[in-house]
Amino acid sequence: MSINLIYLIAGAAMFLAAVLPTVLDRYAVSAAMVLLVLGMGIGLLPLPEGMRLDPLLIRPQVERVTEFTILVALMGVGLAIDRSFEWRRRSAWASWSPTWRLLAVAMPLTIASVALLGWGLGVAPAAALLLGAALSPTDPVLASDVQVEGPRVETPDGGWEEADDDGDEALGEPVDEKDDVRFALTSEAGLNDGLAFPFVTAAVLLASAGSAGSAGSAGSAGGAGSWWAGWLAWDLVGKVVVGVVVGVAVGWGLARVAFRSPRRSLRLAEQGEPLLALAALVLTYGVSQLVGGYGFVSVFTCGLTLRAAERNHHYHRSMHEVVQRLERLLTLIILLMLGMAMTKGVLDELDWRGVLIALSLVFVLRPLAGWVSLRVRARGADLPGGLGRYEALATAFFGVRGVGSLYYLAFAAGEHAFVEERWLWSTAAFTILVSVMVHGALATPVMRYLDRHRDAART
Repeated sequence: MSINLIYLIAGAAMFLAAVLPTVLDRYAVSAAMVLLVLGMGIGLLPLPEGMRLDPLLIRPQVERVTEFTILVALMGVGLAIDRSFEWRRRSAWASWSPTWRLLAVAMPLTIASVALLGWGLGVAPAAALLLGAALSPTDPVLASDVQVEGPRVETPDGGWEEADDDGDEALGEPVDEKDDVRFALTSEAGLNDGLAFPFVTAAVLLASAGSAGSAGSAGSAGGAGSWWAGWLAWDLVGKVVVGVVVGVAVGWGLARVAFRSPRRSLRLAEQGEPLLALAALVLTYGVSQLVGGYGFVSVFTCGLTLRAAERNHHYHRSMHEVVQRLERLLTLIILLMLGMAMTKGVLDELDWRGVLIALSLVFVLRPLAGWVSLRVRARGADLPGGLGRYEALATAFFGVRGVGSLYYLAFAAGEHAFVEERWLWSTAAFTILVSVMVHGALATPVMRYLDRHRDAART
């Protein structure tokens, strides 16, 4: 494959990325499905000399590209959510209750079930835990078909203003204010990417403890057995708290400058300069990582805090549009590369165990864990946070797997050498393939059915 052909394919793929969301809006086909299949087709062609797609050889590049893509997606998700969260109000906690239940119940159940299934199939305990942790977060990058559309502002006459597919303004009711399914999936994806980190760390620590124990050092083995105490206090709790505090603090400070600075030159909202969103995500992530917090959690909470400031200002929509376009471009790159890698050897280590784990996760484990977590309503169906039967089923099922899984595998493999690393990559790639195809095909018809059901219930 010549460099000129690469330019041609890349240009055609970028064009598809721009037009597919609108073209496929009426069909049960997602842009992610098309781009992934396109990448698999490109992978059948001879690659230029020196171009490598083996994740073990390009692990640092995979980690950095997926890391930045997730950060961009998390900022976009934070800016897109219209539903406010005021921690002093009980009604706010109730309206976010599907999110808390998915995070506190569904996510640990998913991690445990995947890890136990892998362990039962003969996978080493540390590798099984890593697989469960890497496959547990739902993806803010590939789940756009079942998420909220973007920030909306209230008009003086009490209506709601948004941008339609042509960029024109349209009036309507904000989707996520009434659509608990889209809101729950969006907010869950915004938070669980960061909350998977403690369990990835636990897998690395468990693998390191096993290596230390096998070395025959009694002192090392004794120290290895006590790692869980520090993990529980700092990795599971402390870093999450630090991440939230940093995100709120940076978001509040930037919002004060952008909207209310005494100097007009610093009031970026009046100038309509949308690059503040990118500056905010990079700044927040850097600060959080420096002080030891989870940067993913910080970026999402920073986006929420920015969105909460001057909620009806059109500036939020401008920032979201910039982030969304960058996210689409990065997603294009990752999907094409992943598709190419699938037909260039990344699935070579896939065996029946990996197939069983992937199918079980998509069709059984995540839906069951989500269903269990969502069956308890928030003080009644007529109050915020209550999900009906069909809404709970859809929310439980649409746990899209994607870029986050690739990042966590690359991160963990960089921290410790896992013997099963190639098998882990094959299993994760196959799981993403199944998730993209199944969830992508069902998202449009299922969400349309729920919309019709909701409209009928209101009339």
